[in-house]
Amino acid sequence: MKRVVLSGIQPTGKLHIGNLAGAIRNWVRIQDEYKCFYMIADLHSLTAYSNNYKEIKENVLDIYIDLLACGIDLSKSVLFIQSEIPAHTQLHLILSMITPLGWLQRNPTYKEKIIEMQDKDLSNYGFLGYPVLQAADILIYRAEKVPVGQDQVSHLEITREIARRFNHFYGKFFPEPEPLLTTSPKVLGFDGRKMSKSYNNAIYLADPPEEVLQKVKKYVTDTKKVYKNDPGNPEHCSVFPLYGIFAPEDETKQVDKGCRSGQRGCVDCKKRCAELIMESLKSYREKRQYYMKNINELKKHIKENNEKAQAVALKNIREIYNKVGLIYG
Repeated sequence: MKRVVLSGIQPTGKLHIGNLAGAIRNWVRIQDEYKCFYMIADLHSLTAYSNNYKEIKENVLDIYIDLLACGIDLSKSVLFIQSEIPAHTQLHLILSMITPLGWLQRNPTYKEKIIEMQDKDLSNYGFLGYPVLQAADILIYRAEKVPVGQDQVSHLEITREIARRFNHFYGKFFPEPEPLLTTSPKVLGFDGRKMSKSYNNAIYLADPPEEVLQKVKKYVTDTKKVYKNDPGNPEHCSVFPLYGIFAPEDETKQVDKGCRSGQRGCVDCKKRCAELIMESLKSYREKRQYYMKNINELKKHIKENNEKAQAVALKNIREIYNKVGLIYG
């Protein structure tokens, strides 16, 4: 049997090319090798966006369409909405009873997010305890693998510790999920920071061609390359990494060589980069338009996949309840 994988994405805004390069392409790639459960983590969104619940609701449908358009295959994967599966919150409550407070306070992500999201009110239990809900998301499907980048491995450790603690108290039930390491390129926004919805510096998958071009034009190239024929250094250019994501390897090498020799100007380079992004998203746009025009079919897919996830989660939560002594008669 295929090993189980769980991963999710929060519906806090539209998906951008950083999401595509960092997670979604990998989700598509591993569908043949693993039994994949992919969730739209709307409950997690409430920890920092509780006042924007109407926007979150709209984003859920939009992101579901985007994931299908990017290549998530419902014959291979289960794509579901987190809040539609009550077992997530049921297991969250049980796990919160055995998770030491110190584990949460020392969580590196907790400290990072407080700095990164200073404009949000994060002074709530939900934000402090979100790693417990995250653990419940993973463990309710008894997932054995979780796709993460090398810099996120430590974030998975608290789930492993919670699983280990539960198994110690109540007997072996949960696997200790292992990281499924992925190579995730660092995608910069047009302001030079990491591309992020919260920074408002993203190129969105649904952006029209003219907007993609305008955003790419904002990227800063090598400041020492003043004139077109000046030799440049791609390592000091924030546009060049996009070639590694969207261009064939041969073309990326030609761009590198042309920049260093002074044969390639930054204006032309940005224009070509925008073209490559739009070419890569052509299939996505066609599929997105299809689902936008066939909302009833989309809702049918959502219902069926929620039911598939619910069937697995319900079976497991009953076994968990039995282990902790909550089954009567």
